[in-house]
Amino acid sequence: MRKGLTVSAPAKINLGLRVFPRRDDGYHDIESIFTTVALCDFVTVELCDGLDEKNTCVVDCVGERSIQLPDDNTFSRAYKAFCVLTGNDRGVHVVVDKKIPAGGGLGGGSSDSSSFIKSIDTMLDTRLTESDFDKISAQVGSDVYFFSKAQFSEIGAGSMEKRFAALVGGRGERVSPLEPRNDFSVLLVFPGETVPTPMAYGLVDMAGTRQRGGDESLAEIYGRPVRDWTFVNDFTVPVGQKFPRILNALDAVKTSGADFVDMSGSGSTVFGVFEDRDRAEFVKGRLERDWRTVLV
Repeated sequence: MRKGLTVSAPAKINLGLRVFPRRDDGYHDIESIFTTVALCDFVTVELCDGLDEKNTCVVDCVGERSIQLPDDNTFSRAYKAFCVLTGNDRGVHVVVDKKIPAGGGLGGGSSDSSSFIKSIDTMLDTRLTESDFDKISAQVGSDVYFFSKAQFSEIGAGSMEKRFAALVGGRGERVSPLEPRNDFSVLLVFPGETVPTPMAYGLVDMAGTRQRGGDESLAEIYGRPVRDWTFVNDFTVPVGQKFPRILNALDAVKTSGADFVDMSGSGSTVFGVFEDRDRAEFVKGRLERDWRTVLV
């Protein structure tokens, strides 16, 4: 049994994001392609026998993107679900080195919790199945399903070099893996805004109209050359109108010569996709004078 373990937790971007009307249970069905990118948080987990109470999860957030986590967070919810499922009664200390901005539409918190559970599973040799991960994901958050599926892929969620991609539907629980593409580079641009997810969904609901981008299959669009992509994110227009700096970032990337540009998830991160890596590096150098950027 391992005493401690450090793993990476990658970000994701959304290629197309269709948001359907609010359901009776308060959730929205979506349809999107998620793909991991090589921007990662690093999660270190240690088992602790000296904590005062059983099933205690202590989390310290450090690093350039550190935030103050509330008592009820993705780690604590994931740990509680893990303990209920496995009968574990040991405490854990988690240190998360944040590189992925919170409220940026990149799934950082969901990825962290999935990698955290994978770490505990490895350390305690509980041998969780995919079905077990799904049960835990249901107690934590919709995006966790995707990252948990990545944990069981041949590539794995922790890969820094290869991507995991999937068509995601329902409230996030329907995850159908796709052959991942590694033939393009992604430039992330951070407008410096934090967009609460409930607010973003509220803005889409108030807008009323959703830009479907036709009836084309998202998987079919994904298989085309990047310059021919017609993905549409239903959040981009209403969220961008609420946060003009996001629109400014979109304009900056669009005029840079990117092959495809959009906002990820419910915002606020903007990304440009480049078929030419050298072009992406040139654009990064130009934009980073005014924007925080990462090339992944």
